[in-house]
Amino acid sequence: MSWEIVAALLCLGACTGFLAGLLGIGGGMVLTPFMTMLLVYADVPDTAIVHTAIATSLATIMFTSLSSVRAHHKRGAVLWNVVAAVAPGILAGALLGAKISSLLPTFWISLVFVCFVGFSAVKMFINSKPEPKRTLPGMAGMFGAGAGIGVVSALVGAGGGFISVPFMVWCNVKMHNAVGTSAALGFPIAAAGTLGYIITGWGEPGLPQFPMMLGYIHLPALLSVAAASIFTAPFGAKVAHSIDTKPLKRIFACMLLVLAGYMLTRAISSL
Repeated sequence: MSWEIVAALLCLGACTGFLAGLLGIGGGMVLTPFMTMLLVYADVPDTAIVHTAIATSLATIMFTSLSSVRAHHKRGAVLWNVVAAVAPGILAGALLGAKISSLLPTFWISLVFVCFVGFSAVKMFINSKPEPKRTLPGMAGMFGAGAGIGVVSALVGAGGGFISVPFMVWCNVKMHNAVGTSAALGFPIAAAGTLGYIITGWGEPGLPQFPMMLGYIHLPALLSVAAASIFTAPFGAKVAHSIDTKPLKRIFACMLLVLAGYMLTRAISSL
């Protein structure tokens, strides 16, 4: 890749790392659309650009989540018992989601991304919050919740925060704990999803091979984004504990709607 693309990926990583810590998201909903723009110049076939962008975005969350969760853990915001209960379902769901994604053509995987991001953006803009109505479910319920979070996250290349945070708040978990725990859940989501995309993309005709790509994972893009994001995620987490993030979330929601519109045009152009 040219140095201009690497520089763009470093800037993208810095921004998404900060957002991951600030808003408790994995950054995938921002990374995926921008990566589809940049991977055009990285010798990735048109038919595989969206899959590669989703897979690589998901892989970067392994690094972002570790950096972010460390900052949240220092503030006592991570409920590790919840992480342990949800993680098995997440691992199974993320592997399944990566497999489903590999079977979908560009149009359908892009459309799934558009629907999920559009829905999440609208909820964020209106500041929709679930009413706390119950406690966390038992082991079977936690496994099922984890599986659902894992499948959707792997399909859209996100860290699952837009599902796991509302789920935990609905179950009477405090918001700061929900955000911190969601950051911790990002790692098993990303790890299982990344493994799934490596397996499903291995030997795919037309894809560049190692060391450029590992399955659907674009290694130079992954390293560039991860290198920047691990430094900015802790700063975002620090800021999250000191300011009201509601106004920022509405601005971010508007940006997500624009990015969803871009991905919709990408889906239509693939027909």
